[in-house]
Amino acid sequence: MKNIYSLVFALFLAGLTILPLAQVSAGNKDRSGQAGASELMIDPWARSSGWGSVGTANAQGLEAMYANIAGTATTKGTEIIFSYTNWLAGTGTKIMNFGFSQKLGQNKGVLSLAIMSMNFGEIDITTVSSPEGHIGTFKPSYLNINLAYGKAFSNSIYGGLNVKIISESIADASAQGIAIDAGVQYITGEKDQIKFGVALKNVGPTMKFSGDGLSFRGVIPTHGNDNDLFTVATRSEKYELPATLRIGASYDFLIGDLHRITLAGNFTSNSFTKDQFTLGVEYGLKHYLGVRAGYTYQDGIFSSSIAERGTVFTGFNGGLTVSVPFNKEKETGIGIDYSYRSTNPFSGTHCIGLKLNF
Repeated sequence: MKNIYSLVFALFLAGLTILPLAQVSAGNKDRSGQAGASELMIDPWARSSGWGSVGTANAQGLEAMYANIAGTATTKGTEIIFSYTNWLAGTGTKIMNFGFSQKLGQNKGVLSLAIMSMNFGEIDITTVSSPEGHIGTFKPSYLNINLAYGKAFSNSIYGGLNVKIISESIADASAQGIAIDAGVQYITGEKDQIKFGVALKNVGPTMKFSGDGLSFRGVIPTHGNDNDLFTVATRSEKYELPATLRIGASYDFLIGDLHRITLAGNFTSNSFTKDQFTLGVEYGLKHYLGVRAGYTYQDGIFSSSIAERGTVFTGFNGGLTVSVPFNKEKETGIGIDYSYRSTNPFSGTHCIGLKLNF
C-alpha cells in the first residue's frame, strides 16, 4: 500500500511539472533561432555530458543540476565540482563551471550553488567606416548563477527546484533574466535499480538587450552655422528562453557486488528546436571506475549538412571517470571526469572535471 501511495504521489508531482508546458509549442523546428540564452542548453558537467546528459531519471548529486534538479537531493554530505570545457574546439570558446552542494541535515534537504562562465575570447571591433577592424577588441561574457534546493520526500520520491540568474553582456550592451527548473525522480525495485524522471527547464520571462551600444549620435541641420547633436536610442526586440521538457528512465543491471551496467533513455522536447531522443549505457566498477557512452538522435542527424541537422553535434558522446574513495561507507573521495561530444564541423567538445565528496 505504501508503494502505491508513493507511485500516485510521484505521478501527481510529474503532472504538476508538465502542466505549465501545456501551452508551449514544443519541438517546432520552424521556430529555430527565435529563442535566446542558448547557453542554458549546454551541459557543463563532465560526468553527465559523457553519455549525452541522459540521466533525467538517475542523475545524482551536484551534477544533476543540468539533467534533473531532483537528483541533487541524493547528496550524502558535501560535494564540490570544478569543470573546464573546450566548447567546439577550434573556436576559442571556453566554459568554466563551479558547483557546491551541501546536505542540510536529516530530512532537511540539500542546498546547491553553481556558477557557469562562458568566455569567447577577444573579438575585433568593426564599424561601417572600419569593416576590417584594427580599432580594438571586445569580450562577450555569459554568466549563469544557479541556486537550487532538493529534497527526498520518501525513499522513492525526490524533487527539486532551481532558480537561475542569467547575464549576457559586452562592453556597451547587456541583458539579464531569470529562469526556473523543476524536476522529480521516482526510484523503485528491490535494489533501487529502476528509476524514472521528469524535468521542466528554463521557464521564465522574456529577456532583451539594452545599453549605449543600441544608440547613435545624429545631427539636426539648422539655418545657422551651428548644428545640433542628438542621441537616438533604439529598442531591441524581446526574446524567449529555450523552455525544455525532459522525460527519462533507467535500469541498473547489478552483477555481483562490484559491477554495474546501466541503460538509460531520455526524450527531450524543445520549444524552439527539434525534439531529441537519447540512449546511453554506463559501466561502473564499484566506486573506482566509470565508462559511459550515449547517442542523441534528432531529425536529420545523419545528414552532412548543418542546415539539415539543425545542430553542429553529430550525436555521439563518450566519457570516463576514475575515482579514489576515502571512506567507502560514507562514499567520500575524489574523482576525475572526462567527456567528449562529437561535432561537424569543429573538433568536438571536450570537458574535464574534478569532483570532491566529503
